[in-house]
Amino acid sequence: MTNLPIYDKTGAQVGEYSIDLEALAPKISKQLLHDAVVMYQTNLRQGSAKTKTRSEVSGSRKKMYRQKGTGNARAGHKRSGVRRGGGHIFAKTPKDWSYRLPRKALKAATRMAMAEKVRGELVKVIDAFEMSAPKTKDAATILANLKYERNRSVLVVVGDYDKNVYLSVRNIPKVQVLPVSDLNAYEILRPKNLLVTKSAMEKFIETRVSK
Repeated sequence: MTNLPIYDKTGAQVGEYSIDLEALAPKISKQLLHDAVVMYQTNLRQGSAKTKTRSEVSGSRKKMYRQKGTGNARAGHKRSGVRRGGGHIFAKTPKDWSYRLPRKALKAATRMAMAEKVRGELVKVIDAFEMSAPKTKDAATILANLKYERNRSVLVVVGDYDKNVYLSVRNIPKVQVLPVSDLNAYEILRPKNLLVTKSAMEKFIETRVSK
């Protein structure tokens, strides 16, 4: 069992949270983590690149000049791909880059990513991260009290989506907030540090380990 200190908003320790890393992820597969991260990154690609073929560009399809007798090299119409303003010979077309790994593999990768962060002492647990109103200054003060350096990437994981927390955090550079239900291996590994509320950690263990 690994005991993680639980802090309050002032940075004072108010308890401990015990987590069984062997139950969370008995082993770490770097290949699986790599495959999962590449999949999530690939799925972010828009695939909207598009260039015009010779049939799509404007211009006459009439032969520019007669075949022989002009002294010039023979040529077709203006839309030819070898001429300026013509269509692309190997034109780009919109493409769907997305693909999906098996669901069990992705769940295992998420557990491995969390276990790796815990083993690296990059996870802090806070008793609650709540805002009565959107206030960036208050959110920045909490992060400072927890000894997070400025411009160091931090992912704040909350139990459920909270509009006030989201609006308070979004203007802080390199700080992001996500509900625990949106966690995956990519979102866990991307930031340097994780700040997880106690309720979010309990929900993560309940949904990712217990079942």
